[in-house]
Amino acid sequence: MTMFAYEALDTDGAVRKGKIQSDSKDAAATTLAAQNLVPLSVDETGRGIQRELSLPKFGGRTTLKDLAILARQFASMTAAGLTLLRALNILAEQTAKPKLKAAVEAVSSEVQEGSTLSNAMSKHPDHFPSLMISMVRAGESGGFLDDALARIATMYEADASLRGKIKSAMTYPVIVLIFSLLLGSGVIIFIVPIFEKMFKQLGGDLPLPTQIMVSVSHNAYWVLPLTLVAVAVAVRVYRKSVRRNAALRLKVDRYKLRLPVFGPLMTKLAISRWARTLGTLLAVGVPIIRALEIVGGTAGNAVVAEAMEDVKAAVRVGAPISRPLAKHPLFPAMVVQMMEVGEQTGQTSQMLEKVADFYEDEAKTATESLTSALEPLMVVLLGAVIGVMVICLYLPMFSVYQHIQSN
Repeated sequence: MTMFAYEALDTDGAVRKGKIQSDSKDAAATTLAAQNLVPLSVDETGRGIQRELSLPKFGGRTTLKDLAILARQFASMTAAGLTLLRALNILAEQTAKPKLKAAVEAVSSEVQEGSTLSNAMSKHPDHFPSLMISMVRAGESGGFLDDALARIATMYEADASLRGKIKSAMTYPVIVLIFSLLLGSGVIIFIVPIFEKMFKQLGGDLPLPTQIMVSVSHNAYWVLPLTLVAVAVAVRVYRKSVRRNAALRLKVDRYKLRLPVFGPLMTKLAISRWARTLGTLLAVGVPIIRALEIVGGTAGNAVVAEAMEDVKAAVRVGAPISRPLAKHPLFPAMVVQMMEVGEQTGQTSQMLEKVADFYEDEAKTATESLTSALEPLMVVLLGAVIGVMVICLYLPMFSVYQHIQSN
């Protein structure tokens, strides 16, 4: 498939510009004609002066917010009676991110050629996650695609909103931490040499803390860059190790949930995401085994994935979800009881949505409390950094004073 840029006239005589994927220039013109467009020009992109410039890993990743907006617009257009192809073409025009735009255009071309929406989306896993594809497939099978898309939008909007609040709450501590590091680096690079020169002129021996600061200052030109590189390499190696080693990932995720301050918050986030995802999948008619597989794969936490494997094995032999769920300490008794009530009354998806709402509120409250606790701690940290440096720089004053008295 090749990407072509086109200009065409619509039925109202207006000039429309866009891009389309096709096997050849003639095939692209035929596809445009089938969409009631009169091609004026169809040119292959990516050659000569038309070459598209792109910076890898900058602005190309599809975020939850992008998916929420796309699903909400898609649901609104299908509910209003627009054809699937027309809705996809409008989405392609309105999508700002180039890579996501290209993916939507490719999906539109594949649907035009007779593919189902879910199959077309499954060919672009970098932009459309398996959770979204499964819900779209269920909506297509049940004839309620607009409702499935609306539920996808609601789910992603809630998830994006919660993540946004957490990121916003962590902004102040991160800024203070960065400022502390910059302040310390500035003192070591620019201030310490001035004091060192002054102490040499006055005479006297430097205390050990001051000697350490002076030594770091002398070697700052390679110590600081080396430290940054070492940290970056360590983080990269850690991420690769966790990604490739399932046992290590499970240990790390368990440790995260047991952290003194952040553990409870991470637990609430994991439960709310699990409940929201599973409830939404069941509400649109995704088979329960498939729903459990998707939840385990998209949970973002190996502890939840491990629990879903146990639940899936139990459900296959006829057990309710609540029974194996009770064996995992991650899920509190309230969650298990609400699941049991939902299964007994036939309202499992509704109960899961209530669980998700409750734990999202709990996570927001925990985030606000964490922020309130971190703010004074970060101020203390900044004061400690400044205080230690001031003490290290002024300790030699005592030896200098003694040296002057002895002379």
